[in-house]
Amino acid sequence: MNRYVDLHLHSVFSDGVLTPVELVAEAARLGLRAIAIADHDNIGGIPQAVSAGRKLGVEIVTAVELSVSWRDFNELHLLGYAFDYENAELQQALGEFRVFRDGRSQRVLDNINRCLVEEKRQPLEYADIKGRAGGTLGRPHIAQALVAAGYVRDMEDAFVRYLVPCNEPKRFFPLDEAINLIHSAGGCAVLAHPPFSHVSDQELLDLLDEFCALGLDGLEAHHSGCGNTGIDRYITMARRKHLIVTGGSDFHQPIKNGVLMGVGRGNLRIPYTCVEEILAVSAKYKGGKL
Repeated sequence: MNRYVDLHLHSVFSDGVLTPVELVAEAARLGLRAIAIADHDNIGGIPQAVSAGRKLGVEIVTAVELSVSWRDFNELHLLGYAFDYENAELQQALGEFRVFRDGRSQRVLDNINRCLVEEKRQPLEYADIKGRAGGTLGRPHIAQALVAAGYVRDMEDAFVRYLVPCNEPKRFFPLDEAINLIHSAGGCAVLAHPPFSHVSDQELLDLLDEFCALGLDGLEAHHSGCGNTGIDRYITMARRKHLIVTGGSDFHQPIKNGVLMGVGRGNLRIPYTCVEEILAVSAKYKGGKL
């Protein structure tokens, strides 16, 4: 049996382009043993993934990627794994977050439409863009609509010309609250894609000391943003701090020369032991031993 996994995928419920069922089907085609769909601040796609996983023989690890902040650090991301996705506290917190995010997306769209009117172009319709999103509507869905309308060449062009200049402030979960939220649902908390934290190795080690004191359980050492040397370095950091190691491609869409499911940019081979470590930690939270 294939012992490889991919524990960081995105679906239409956040900023991916494939449905949860399509992601599971692709994982089955690739022979992956387990996957996790870690949509941004949204767990709406998990039931579909679990159902498809049973039919296609792919193990589904429940997951979510939370936007978090700590001190002067914004844009940190925390992965929650192996939690009870029916947990009422978790569902309420994410529901409130989606309400804010939808309002933010509406404000961003209003800003963009003002620009389009000034350019004598037809404004975009919120309802049409909402239909592109399986769950939480985000800026990538607006970018897709700009591409579809022929106003920009591609997603990158959409962000440069419209999304960035017309942006609105984001909301973040305080890191300690996010960790506690995941733990209360019986899951383990993992710092996502350390290369994107934009700090030196020593600064990251210092941050991990702080995060471990708050209850951090793991580090996403295997990631498409790392070369093999970087992966080895982050694994070493995780073990020094007694953290579990996880990994995922951060796959959003199948594009030429882009990040691919299971292999990232070609160098990822994420072992099933990552799932075993996740399940061991989450079992302790579910059993009330931590």
